[in-house]
Amino acid sequence: MQRILVVEDDSDIQELLQNFLQEVGYEVITAKDGVEAIALFSEQVALVLLDIMIPKMDGYAVCELIRRQSDVPIIMLTALDSEKAQIKGLDLQVDDYITKPFSMPILIRKIAAVLRRSNHSQEGKKQKLYCKNLVLDCDSYTVTVDGTACSLTHREFEVLRELLLHQGRVLTRQNLLDLLWRYDFYGDGRVVDTHIKNLRKKLGIDFIQTIRGVGYKIEKEN
Repeated sequence: MQRILVVEDDSDIQELLQNFLQEVGYEVITAKDGVEAIALFSEQVALVLLDIMIPKMDGYAVCELIRRQSDVPIIMLTALDSEKAQIKGLDLQVDDYITKPFSMPILIRKIAAVLRRSNHSQEGKKQKLYCKNLVLDCDSYTVTVDGTACSLTHREFEVLRELLLHQGRVLTRQNLLDLLWRYDFYGDGRVVDTHIKNLRKKLGIDFIQTIRGVGYKIEKEN
Protein backbone atom coordinates (compact mmCIF):
# COMPACT_ATOMS: atom_id res chain seq x y z
CA MET A 1 0.00 0.00 0.00
CA GLN A 2 1.47 3.34 -1.07
CA ARG A 3 1.71 6.05 1.57
CA ILE A 4 0.65 9.64 0.87
CA LEU A 5 1.53 12.59 3.10
CA VAL A 6 -1.28 15.17 3.06
CA VAL A 7 -0.16 18.63 4.23
CA GLU A 8 -3.26 20.78 4.74
CA ASP A 9 -4.22 23.14 7.59
CA ASP A 10 -7.94 23.21 6.78
CA SER A 11 -9.30 20.35 8.91
CA ASP A 12 -12.35 19.79 6.69
CA ILE A 13 -10.29 19.50 3.50
CA GLN A 14 -7.70 17.35 5.30
CA GLU A 15 -10.39 14.94 6.49
CA LEU A 16 -12.01 14.84 3.05
CA LEU A 17 -8.71 14.02 1.36
CA GLN A 18 -7.80 11.43 3.96
CA ASN A 19 -11.12 9.61 3.69
CA PHE A 20 -11.22 9.66 -0.10
CA LEU A 21 -7.62 8.50 -0.51
CA GLN A 22 -8.08 5.69 1.99
CA GLU A 23 -11.21 4.53 0.18
CA VAL A 24 -9.25 4.07 -3.06
CA GLY A 25 -6.48 2.12 -1.35
CA TYR A 26 -3.79 4.55 -0.20
CA GLU A 27 -2.30 4.79 3.28
CA VAL A 28 -2.55 8.40 4.47
CA ILE A 29 -0.66 10.42 7.06
CA THR A 30 -1.49 14.08 7.68
CA ALA A 31 0.23 17.25 8.76
CA LYS A 32 -1.39 20.60 9.59
CA ASP A 33 1.70 22.81 9.16
CA GLY A 34 5.08 22.90 7.48
CA VAL A 35 7.14 21.93 10.52
CA GLU A 36 5.00 18.86 11.15
CA ALA A 37 5.22 17.93 7.46
CA ILE A 38 9.03 17.88 7.53
CA ALA A 39 8.98 15.86 10.75
CA LEU A 40 6.65 13.24 9.23
CA PHE A 41 8.33 12.99 5.84
CA SER A 42 10.39 9.84 5.26
CA GLU A 43 11.53 7.56 2.45
CA GLN A 44 8.38 5.51 2.98
CA VAL A 45 6.24 8.36 1.63
CA ALA A 46 5.34 7.69 -2.02
CA LEU A 47 3.78 11.10 -2.75
CA VAL A 48 3.15 14.44 -1.01
CA LEU A 49 -0.04 16.49 -1.39
CA LEU A 50 1.11 19.93 -0.29
CA ASP A 51 -0.90 23.06 0.35
CA ILE A 52 1.00 26.32 -0.07
CA MET A 53 -0.64 28.53 2.55
CA ILE A 54 0.12 26.55 5.72
CA PRO A 55 1.32 27.78 9.14
CA LYS A 56 4.88 27.92 10.51
CA MET A 57 6.52 27.15 7.14
CA ASP A 58 4.78 27.64 3.81
CA GLY A 59 4.50 24.98 1.13
CA TYR A 60 7.29 26.46 -0.97
CA ALA A 61 9.75 26.12 1.91
CA VAL A 62 8.55 22.58 2.66
CA CYS A 63 8.99 21.63 -0.99
CA GLU A 64 12.49 23.08 -1.09
CA LEU A 65 13.55 21.14 2.02
CA ILE A 66 12.10 17.88 0.69
CA ARG A 67 13.82 18.37 -2.67
CA ARG A 68 17.19 18.62 -0.92
CA GLN A 69 16.85 15.00 0.18
CA SER A 70 14.36 13.35 -2.15
CA ASP A 71 12.75 13.39 -5.60
CA VAL A 72 9.48 12.03 -4.19
CA PRO A 73 6.49 13.21 -6.28
CA ILE A 74 4.89 16.41 -4.96
CA ILE A 75 1.49 17.75 -5.99
CA MET A 76 0.67 21.27 -4.79
CA LEU A 77 -2.90 22.05 -3.73
CA THR A 78 -3.65 25.74 -3.42
CA ALA A 79 -6.16 28.54 -3.84
CA LEU A 80 -3.41 30.64 -5.43
CA ASP A 81 -4.12 30.41 -9.14
CA SER A 82 -1.84 33.16 -10.44
CA GLU A 83 0.75 32.33 -13.08
CA LYS A 84 3.51 33.63 -10.78
CA ALA A 85 2.49 31.22 -8.00
CA GLN A 86 2.38 28.27 -10.38
CA ILE A 87 5.75 29.09 -11.93
CA LYS A 88 7.31 29.33 -8.46
CA GLY A 89 6.02 25.87 -7.62
CA LEU A 90 7.17 24.39 -10.90
CA ASP A 91 10.61 25.94 -10.46
CA LEU A 92 10.83 24.00 -7.19
CA GLN A 93 10.25 20.81 -9.23
CA VAL A 94 6.74 19.95 -8.12
CA ASP A 95 5.15 17.27 -10.28
CA ASP A 96 1.74 18.86 -10.62
CA TYR A 97 -0.18 21.92 -9.46
CA ILE A 98 -3.91 21.84 -8.69
CA THR A 99 -5.97 24.87 -7.71
CA LYS A 100 -8.87 24.83 -5.25
CA PRO A 101 -11.67 23.99 -5.56
CA PHE A 102 -10.76 20.77 -7.34
CA SER A 103 -12.50 17.60 -8.49
CA MET A 104 -11.64 14.64 -6.29
CA PRO A 105 -11.88 12.06 -9.15
CA ILE A 106 -9.49 14.19 -11.23
CA LEU A 107 -7.10 14.52 -8.28
CA ILE A 108 -7.10 10.74 -7.84
CA ARG A 109 -6.26 10.26 -11.52
CA LYS A 110 -3.49 12.84 -11.35
CA ILE A 111 -2.02 11.08 -8.31
CA ALA A 112 -2.09 7.74 -10.16
CA ALA A 113 -0.43 9.30 -13.24
CA VAL A 114 2.33 10.95 -11.21
CA LEU A 115 3.01 7.72 -9.30
CA ARG A 116 3.22 5.75 -12.57
CA ARG A 117 5.83 8.16 -13.91
CA SER A 118 7.75 8.01 -10.64
CA ASN A 119 7.72 4.20 -10.53
CA HIS A 120 8.86 4.03 -14.14
CA SER A 121 11.72 6.42 -13.38
CA GLN A 122 12.80 4.37 -10.35
CA GLU A 123 12.83 1.16 -12.39
CA GLY A 124 15.11 2.79 -14.92
CA LYS A 125 17.57 3.85 -12.23
CA LYS A 126 18.29 0.32 -11.03
CA GLN A 127 19.96 -1.20 -14.03
CA LYS A 128 22.53 -0.95 -16.77
CA LEU A 129 21.29 -0.28 -20.28
CA TYR A 130 23.18 -1.25 -23.42
CA CYS A 131 23.20 -0.41 -27.09
CA LYS A 132 26.04 -1.52 -29.33
CA ASN A 133 29.23 -0.18 -27.73
CA LEU A 134 27.42 2.12 -25.30
CA VAL A 135 26.72 1.35 -21.63
CA LEU A 136 24.49 3.53 -19.45
CA ASP A 137 24.82 2.76 -15.74
CA CYS A 138 21.76 4.03 -13.87
CA ASP A 139 23.29 3.39 -10.43
CA SER A 140 26.50 5.37 -10.93
CA TYR A 141 24.89 7.81 -13.42
CA THR A 142 27.67 7.25 -15.95
CA VAL A 143 27.77 6.64 -19.69
CA THR A 144 30.65 4.97 -21.52
CA VAL A 145 31.33 4.35 -25.20
CA ASP A 146 33.96 1.68 -25.89
CA GLY A 147 34.92 1.99 -22.21
CA THR A 148 35.50 5.74 -22.40
CA ALA A 149 33.38 7.91 -20.12
CA CYS A 150 31.17 10.60 -21.67
CA SER A 151 30.30 13.72 -19.70
CA LEU A 152 26.54 14.35 -19.94
CA THR A 153 24.30 16.81 -18.18
CA HIS A 154 21.58 15.46 -15.90
CA ARG A 155 18.89 16.09 -18.53
CA GLU A 156 20.96 14.59 -21.38
CA PHE A 157 21.44 11.46 -19.29
CA GLU A 158 17.70 11.20 -18.66
CA VAL A 159 16.82 11.66 -22.34
CA LEU A 160 19.28 8.93 -23.31
CA ARG A 161 17.97 6.64 -20.57
CA GLU A 162 14.37 6.99 -21.76
CA LEU A 163 15.34 6.23 -25.35
CA LEU A 164 17.25 3.13 -24.20
CA LEU A 165 14.39 1.99 -21.98
CA HIS A 166 12.08 2.23 -24.99
CA GLN A 167 14.35 0.72 -27.67
CA GLY A 168 12.44 0.06 -30.86
CA ARG A 169 9.69 2.53 -29.95
CA VAL A 170 9.38 6.09 -31.22
CA LEU A 171 9.20 8.70 -28.46
CA THR A 172 7.66 11.99 -29.51
CA ARG A 173 8.93 15.30 -28.19
CA GLN A 174 5.84 15.50 -25.99
CA ASN A 175 6.49 11.99 -24.66
CA LEU A 176 9.93 13.07 -23.51
CA LEU A 177 8.68 16.36 -22.08
CA ASP A 178 5.98 14.54 -20.10
CA LEU A 179 8.42 11.93 -18.80
CA LEU A 180 11.30 14.17 -17.87
CA TRP A 181 10.17 17.72 -17.31
CA ARG A 182 7.63 16.35 -14.80
CA TYR A 183 4.91 18.86 -15.58
CA ASP A 184 3.06 20.21 -18.56
CA PHE A 185 5.72 22.05 -20.55
CA TYR A 186 4.53 25.39 -21.82
CA GLY A 187 7.37 26.08 -24.16
CA ASP A 188 9.07 25.14 -27.40
CA GLY A 189 9.35 21.38 -27.87
CA ARG A 190 12.57 21.99 -29.76
CA VAL A 191 14.34 21.91 -26.39
CA VAL A 192 14.27 18.13 -26.93
CA ASP A 193 15.95 18.55 -30.33
CA THR A 194 18.75 20.49 -28.65
CA HIS A 195 19.38 17.70 -26.16
CA ILE A 196 19.42 15.08 -28.93
CA LYS A 197 21.91 17.18 -30.90
CA ASN A 198 24.17 17.49 -27.84
CA LEU A 199 23.95 13.75 -27.16
CA ARG A 200 25.01 12.89 -30.69
CA LYS A 201 27.95 15.24 -30.45
CA LYS A 202 29.14 14.08 -27.02
CA LEU A 203 28.72 10.35 -27.65
CA GLY A 204 30.54 10.51 -30.96
CA ILE A 205 28.19 7.88 -32.40
CA ASP A 206 24.83 8.40 -34.02
CA PHE A 207 22.40 5.62 -33.19
CA ILE A 208 19.51 7.93 -32.26
CA GLN A 209 17.20 7.91 -35.26
CA THR A 210 15.11 10.92 -36.21
CA ILE A 211 11.61 9.95 -37.31
CA ARG A 212 10.67 13.04 -39.28
CA GLY A 213 7.58 14.79 -37.99
CA VAL A 214 7.20 12.31 -35.12
CA GLY A 215 10.16 12.06 -32.75
CA TYR A 216 13.18 9.90 -31.97
CA LYS A 217 14.05 6.28 -31.33
CA ILE A 218 16.93 3.89 -30.78
CA GLU A 219 16.56 0.73 -32.86
CA LYS A 220 16.21 -2.41 -30.77
CA GLU A 221 19.07 -4.84 -31.26
CA ASN A 222 18.23 -8.39 -32.29
